[in-house]
Amino acid sequence: PDLLPACNGEITTMSFLQDVVDILLQYVVKSFDRSTKVIDFHYPNELLQEYNWELADQPQTLEEILLNCRTTLKYAIKTGHPRYFNQLSTGLDMVGLAADWLTSAANTNMFTYEIAPVFVLLEYVTLRKMREMVGWPGGCGDGIFSPGGAISNMYAMLIARFKMFPEVKEKGMAAIPRLVAFTSEHSHFSVKKGAAALGIGTDSVILIRCDERGKMIPSDLERRILEAKQKGFVPFLVSATAGTTVYGAFDPLIAIADICKKYKIWMHVDGAWGGGLLMSRKHKWKLNGVERANSVTWNPHKMMGVPLQCSALLVREEGLMQSCNQMHASYLFQQDKHYDLSYDTGDKALQCGRHVDVFKLWLMWRAKGTTGFEAQIDKCLELAEYLYNKIKNREGYEMVFDGKPQHTNVCFWYIPPSLRSMEDNEERMSRLMKVSSILQ
Repeated sequence: PDLLPACNGEITTMSFLQDVVDILLQYVVKSFDRSTKVIDFHYPNELLQEYNWELADQPQTLEEILLNCRTTLKYAIKTGHPRYFNQLSTGLDMVGLAADWLTSAANTNMFTYEIAPVFVLLEYVTLRKMREMVGWPGGCGDGIFSPGGAISNMYAMLIARFKMFPEVKEKGMAAIPRLVAFTSEHSHFSVKKGAAALGIGTDSVILIRCDERGKMIPSDLERRILEAKQKGFVPFLVSATAGTTVYGAFDPLIAIADICKKYKIWMHVDGAWGGGLLMSRKHKWKLNGVERANSVTWNPHKMMGVPLQCSALLVREEGLMQSCNQMHASYLFQQDKHYDLSYDTGDKALQCGRHVDVFKLWLMWRAKGTTGFEAQIDKCLELAEYLYNKIKNREGYEMVFDGKPQHTNVCFWYIPPSLRSMEDNEERMSRLMKVSSILQ
């Protein structure tokens, strides 16, 4: 009750926020201390019983609130810790953190230039730069920051469907033929999830076979497209993956682009994980052909280490997102404003309320430059190769597939001594899988 905007609340507020900042700074320093644990793990029921987390009718004191802050961080996973390894995100960037704090203080919404003038312009500038790096002339096209790669992929599916059958927006799925999408068997589950959410159905997502390195086989893609057409289905989207979740594989984008062109199918590239390699002159060849895509998902919160959440959907054709999603809400998107209405981005999004995700990426890009991101990414891939070279011939380790990793994913099995002389069969594999879960 003594905090701003209460009368004379400045001193109490400053003192309280200073205490919070001290807690946060101590946590940040501790996160980088190798001698500390990554996590102080407790089972859910232990944490529930040890502390009172319930919401009460009466307010708590500020001392108790600060204690809540300390307790929450005490049991948080230190994602910035040098020994923290997660599937696809790690690290704590100081400039990104500062940008996140500023974004929270500004506390605005991304739907119009009126309410978020600088942020809207930064989104415009950053998306154009990302499209330029994809290879679209002059960074032409459109795009949006979304809550994550799954939503970006769903946007691509939504726009691809609208491009082929614009009437679906008003009439729904009943008015159009049975659609089918294609993606590799190693692709992210979000492609099926998007199909389920959009009423296309998971059965309409056809999984294409991969080679032993996890890359989509183009001949199998073409075979399945022809098969679907013979059954009377309409192929509307191919989602190629640039950096698969497990193997870190890059689908052959040029061959896939040729097939999409031949059959007039929307080509989407899910580069949520591998898109960051476009920042690297040494590694961007792995995405050769991406410039021929109709849309691209790229998550800076993965390979580029931007704080969560930061995912971009980039679209080659300008104006398509707007036509697909706009609802002309007159109380928000008035047509008689005194500035260029193209900066009111809210009507091309599925969301109305949209968090400012661009500022942390933009500020980090300013602080590092493209060359800084490049050095960071090159170092990560160098370390992956170093790990691969260390363990490929080491006793008790087996690589999942032959050859250097394409991304930072190094896939290997640890073979305990009891299984090393055992014949390679199903029994051995099932026992090996039990070992993995224990090691985790």
